[in-house]
Amino acid sequence: MYIKRNYSFWMTFNWSKKPFILGFIYSMVIYVLFYFLQVDIAIPWQPISIIGIAVAFYLGFKNNSSYDRTWEARKIWGSIVNNSRTFGAAAVAFVQGEGDEKIKKELIYRHIAWLVALRHQLRLSKEWEHQRQRLNELYAPTVCEDYTDKLESELSKYISKAEMDRVQGKTNTATQIMLIQAERLQQLKDLNYFEDFRHMEFHHLLRSFYEDQGKSERIKNFPFPRQYASTAVWLTFVFCAFVPFGLLNVFNQSESWIYWAGPFISGLLIWVFFLMEKIGDYSENPFEGTYNDVPITSISRGIEIDLREMIDDIDIPSAIKDENGFLL
Repeated sequence: MYIKRNYSFWMTFNWSKKPFILGFIYSMVIYVLFYFLQVDIAIPWQPISIIGIAVAFYLGFKNNSSYDRTWEARKIWGSIVNNSRTFGAAAVAFVQGEGDEKIKKELIYRHIAWLVALRHQLRLSKEWEHQRQRLNELYAPTVCEDYTDKLESELSKYISKAEMDRVQGKTNTATQIMLIQAERLQQLKDLNYFEDFRHMEFHHLLRSFYEDQGKSERIKNFPFPRQYASTAVWLTFVFCAFVPFGLLNVFNQSESWIYWAGPFISGLLIWVFFLMEKIGDYSENPFEGTYNDVPITSISRGIEIDLREMIDDIDIPSAIKDENGFLL
């Protein structure tokens, strides 16, 4: 996630320059043919402008729908933040008995392990995501490529070797960690560390964590419908293919030097439409690990700091800082 006030123009252009460059070259070829060969290939601008209006409406629909997915993902992780703090406070306040400080730490650490497993799973690449582009970006995480080693290394800080062995090889590590948490809470209730009412409060919190995990997985595992995404791309191509032909008559009526501004203007129009399409395209998958995603790594670290401070833990890590405005 980019956290500075604005992307600079050159950052935006560098990210999306390919359509402008190709559009300019394509337009220049058409203008050269028209100027030197006097091949009458001009098309009236009016029907092209109608196509452009239709494409703009469609891109607006796609971008709104893509933004909804990103905003929903942020709300889900906002819920995880709130419920995690509630769980930490409950663990500190509810658990009473011999060795309770150790048990409180165990419960909180296991919850942090669930966060670690969940965010790693959400970063794994899907076929429809921008894996190649993500790897070319300087500030993108690489949890997909070193998933197993990095996950095991991080989990080992928070859960025991026996629990590590239990979740190893399971399809959904986060789900299994939360199951272990539920079983442990039942054991503590049976040992009278808290009564039935407080046990049910813990269960309600675990249910909320499963719900938020399921909502995150729904966004992660169900792509933005391909028929809408694909149609937006091809409609943009169709409109942009006609743009230079529609501007030929407009610039052919001007002085010679203004005529040669036509390829630049055409390239600029092509860039604008493809930029809108690309923004929507990169907003579809809020967990894939690119520039504009929900910063679940930073959010998880913030939760860890809050929970570990509740038990006066030592060696608490600092909050994740941005790199040139980008927060993971």
